[in-house]
Amino acid sequence: MIIRTTKNEDIPALQDVLDRTGLFPGDVLPGMAADFLADEESPDLWLTCEAEGRAIGFCYAVPEEMAEGAWNMLAIAVLPSKQGGGCGGVLLRHLEAKLKERGQRILIADTSGTDAFARTRSFYLKNGYAEEARIRDFWATGDDKVVFWKSLG
Repeated sequence: MIIRTTKNEDIPALQDVLDRTGLFPGDVLPGMAADFLADEESPDLWLTCEAEGRAIGFCYAVPEEMAEGAWNMLAIAVLPSKQGGGCGGVLLRHLEAKLKERGQRILIADTSGTDAFARTRSFYLKNGYAEEARIRDFWATGDDKVVFWKSLG
């Protein structure tokens, strides 16, 4: 497994990851990553997990506006057939290390409170994140926004 900066040529495989996970539609990925891929000075971080020469997962984080040293991981996804193999945890640790190198303080991640995202919430807890907040009915009626938090210090 190799963790590296996301490249243009990763986009089709990462769209497949999104389509197979159902996290969000893969067709929005090119637009999301466009600024990062076009600008070497972009503050955002896009990391890809590669195995056997193919992109099988990614994570995407941005600095929080008007907050010193706070980052938000907006997406992390791994091809379902490769989930449980360590790619997600390695991506997360690599992201945290990059942020520490930059002197950043905290990383947050939002997810759903529904049963369908129980495994995602367990993933964050297993990786040292604390459930910091829960906003009822945020995504939709009956679908809470759960905010996970981790200090990078």
